[in-house]
Amino acid sequence: MAEPVVDAARATDDRGWRLRHLPVLLAASAAVAALGAVVGGVLGGADAALGVAAGVAVTVASYVLTTVVLAWADARNPQLVLPFGVGLYVAKFTLLGGVLMAVASTGWSAMVPLCIGIAVGVVVWTGAHIWWLSTVYARRAKG
Repeated sequence: MAEPVVDAARATDDRGWRLRHLPVLLAASAAVAALGAVVGGVLGGADAALGVAAGVAVTVASYVLTTVVLAWADARNPQLVLPFGVGLYVAKFTLLGGVLMAVASTGWSAMVPLCIGIAVGVVVWTGAHIWWLSTVYARRAKG
């Protein structure tokens, strides 16, 4: 039988484990926002550059909010994670839909770059998180 990846006693002693991945994910997101803004600027001008960067920023804000709220809930009582997670999910996607509809109604020319930035932000954040879990965190848990 395989050994457990995480030592539960050590994880509960380490209060910072819930947020430890944030610097790496924020750095990866900042890099892709900058790169996306440059590509957007070259291909579509200033509005496209702003749209891509804003899209990545929306994704980052969403994920950071979720991480912080769920870390707080888990630190208080692990049974709070599900209700806070579901409530936050519903609130965030309702807000995101409202914001996208409001921005679309202005006729802003960078709506497509904004949506591309959101999608790229999701892929990069998720990929960086998977990388962090499979390399950095896995080594710490074993060592």
